[in-house]
Amino acid sequence: MEALHKKIREEGIVLSDQVLKVDAFLNHQIDPALMKEIGDEFARLFADAGVTKIVTIEASGIAPAVMAGLNMGVPVIFARKHQSLTLTENLLTASVYSFTKQVESTVAISPRHLSSDDNVLIIDDFLANGKASQALISIIKQAGATVAGLGIVIEKSFQGGRAELDAQGYRVESLARVESLAGGVVTFK
Repeated sequence: MEALHKKIREEGIVLSDQVLKVDAFLNHQIDPALMKEIGDEFARLFADAGVTKIVTIEASGIAPAVMAGLNMGVPVIFARKHQSLTLTENLLTASVYSFTKQVESTVAISPRHLSSDDNVLIIDDFLANGKASQALISIIKQAGATVAGLGIVIEKSFQGGRAELDAQGYRVESLARVESLAGGVVTFK
């Protein structure tokens, strides 16, 4: 997706050969026009998948997920990282390790929002080692729902997440596949 590649080249900051900072348009400040394009592209890619719900993790996946949900006409559910007084009933949970934050969190979704009738599209901002994707897959399976596929805004192809998901037979559609961050330069696949 050329608009996303351009934005990454112009506003992305390479912090190391493993970390790409995109807080100018994706995960701190959000570029709504770009998020609309991203949502439209996910809707196009998964138009034939029979998606009934979209699932993401708070917070960075919410904007692209909502835009895709709007286009596809399906609800968007986000797995919460923090407990709430209103989120208490027999939650569907999984542990996820954040590569960027270097912490493990428990994410949760209310079972009222997912059922065995659902065919779920997972949307996330990044795919690196695949831990967030695996946590969401676990939650979806706990609900008895089906995974329609995964829509990833930015994939760090030099890390093992995609290979693991491919080996498990999941459909993965990434809008920007970063091959390398070596020398402070973003190289796309």
